[in-house]
Amino acid sequence: MERVPILKIGDILLVSIQVDMSDQTAVQLQEDLAERIVATGCHGVIIDITALDIVDSFVGRMLSTIASISKVLDAETVVVGMRPAVAITLVELGLSLNGIRTALNVERGMELVAASRADDWDEAPGDEDAETTATP
Repeated sequence: MERVPILKIGDILLVSIQVDMSDQTAVQLQEDLAERIVATGCHGVIIDITALDIVDSFVGRMLSTIASISKVLDAETVVVGMRPAVAITLVELGLSLNGIRTALNVERGMELVAASRADDWDEAPGDEDAETTATP
């Protein structure tokens, strides 16, 4: 069975899917990625699907599941490199990919993850200014 490599780049895990996604490979990827998120403490996951010519309903659900698992583990998921034919297929299959943000390439995906983390820090509890929390 082939494994999908997971690379750590700063605070982000990069998953570049270069193989045909069998059911077994997809399940293994979910497990491997969850373990790596916990082990590294990364807050972003970028899944590069540039090499995928076809995405079926199973792979679409697998991407959604990975996003859900990542979110529970405090990591934002961004799918990058989606080809127009893949996007059309996902829409035709009725797969909305809830919880997944998309970007055209890895660079834009990294920017999305960074912006998301900055927004999280801005909205963190306890960050309010004394003026806004003081009672008159």
